[in-house]
Amino acid sequence: MADFNNYQNRMAQTRAQSGEMIDQGLRSYMLKVYNLMALGLAITGLAAYATYTLAVSNPAVAQALYGSPLKWVIMLAPLGMVFFLSFRINSMSVAAAQMTFWVYAALMGLSLSSIFLVFTGQSIVQTFFVTAASFGALSLYGYTTKKDLSAMGSFLIMGLFGLIIASIVNIFLASSALSFAISAIGVLIFAGLTAYDTQKIKEMYFDGDEVAVMGRKAIMGALTLYLDFINLFTFLLQFMGNRNN
Repeated sequence: MADFNNYQNRMAQTRAQSGEMIDQGLRSYMLKVYNLMALGLAITGLAAYATYTLAVSNPAVAQALYGSPLKWVIMLAPLGMVFFLSFRINSMSVAAAQMTFWVYAALMGLSLSSIFLVFTGQSIVQTFFVTAASFGALSLYGYTTKKDLSAMGSFLIMGLFGLIIASIVNIFLASSALSFAISAIGVLIFAGLTAYDTQKIKEMYFDGDEVAVMGRKAIMGALTLYLDFINLFTFLLQFMGNRNN
């Protein structure tokens, strides 16, 4: 009987140690995801401000970036990079995937540089901090909640496709009412997706993954949360941003 009790105690201790190792691995994995995302945002911010500064000091550059057909290339280049990274990441090395993410973040900064022409610097900074606080709370909820967010995620993804279609239509309609509705719905969709994606990234963790597989998962997780943050920021800016005169 004593031997049986000792066996049970050893098994319980082994399970506890195993669970603790998984928790430590998960925390390390999620920390890497957030660090990669944060560095991507920093690259985007620096690239956006540097591009804006260059454009302001050089009218020819401003015309090329914002007043010529090149602006469409700048707008669509980040989208192309997202598809490239999403489809090719499993065949790329971790270093190559990470570098592609940095390039993508820089291109996104180039694309977003025009917000400095439209909105005041103070309102951009204020909106960024509001976005950061909201994102942090939503991501924390997604990480800690025991509720399965899969059903909500499926609904939000369908809403996202509808939002994209409405945005394309409004390029031609230029309706201020539709633009307001798109911004409002966009905030709600990406607020929900932040929580859903965080839970999904957490569930992707597997302590038996090879280092390269874990690295690729972290990069894709960072890219997903980066996109949620950027979109939440841009939609909030439509509400909170004070426009330049």
